[in-house]
Amino acid sequence: MELTDTIAVVTGAGSGIGRALALRFAAEGARHIICTDLDGDAAAETAGMIRDVASSRTLDVAEGQAIEQLVAETEARIGGIDIFVSNAGYAHRGGLDLTTGAWSRMMEVHTWAHLDAARAVIPGMIERGGGYLLNTASAAGLLTQMDSGPYAVSKHAAVGLAEWLAINYGEKGIKVSVLCPQAVRTNIGVNAVRPRKETATSSQASNDGVLEPEFVADCCIEAMREERFLVLPHPEVETYFQRKASDYDRWLRGMRRFRERLGYDEP
Repeated sequence: MELTDTIAVVTGAGSGIGRALALRFAAEGARHIICTDLDGDAAAETAGMIRDVASSRTLDVAEGQAIEQLVAETEARIGGIDIFVSNAGYAHRGGLDLTTGAWSRMMEVHTWAHLDAARAVIPGMIERGGGYLLNTASAAGLLTQMDSGPYAVSKHAAVGLAEWLAINYGEKGIKVSVLCPQAVRTNIGVNAVRPRKETATSSQASNDGVLEPEFVADCCIEAMREERFLVLPHPEVETYFQRKASDYDRWLRGMRRFRERLGYDEP
């Protein structure tokens, strides 16, 4: 898919990967980019960096009706949406100690928001001949996240949803890519609870290096041009995923050893 003259919506565009993607879409010749974020001022700052071809909106992606309203207003005021990037996310360490509400909130942001976006944009995209969904998941969606149960589960669900959409709507012109990076230099972990036992060892996600958002955005653009499903800015993730699939029990044993080496207590 080429990005010239397209209309794109980017959630979580106030910083990090979302901001980098919005800037890249503009550089690639998009007609208009709608920058959304829970932090409306940050979204407006991103739009200000793009100027004439961007607008901003405060958006809590956990509110499905807000996503539907955004899509309806965008299509009425600007035009049909060609690209929807479901990128908003956050970190919250913990597991069985967290309430069901905390788990549910992460599912709302990391999975149901992708579903709400798909439900809102796919019918119009099909009528216009096609469109693109770029969903940010995580390497945790292919592997796991040892220090956060709800993060691991919600990101697995996000990958599963993206697979389902690609299978069921691909022949109707809907292209789907799912972004699964490890550590990226963003604000997502700023308010995350730290592991109970601190060590000098690198965290799970940063073990293979921390990437810049601009590099990750470049990987996304390349994948969209090739209409490739998996976007893996850390190439090591593909190897780990293959090892997991080839011998699940061996992979689980290795992850337990890795967890002990990182110094995580029971989540």
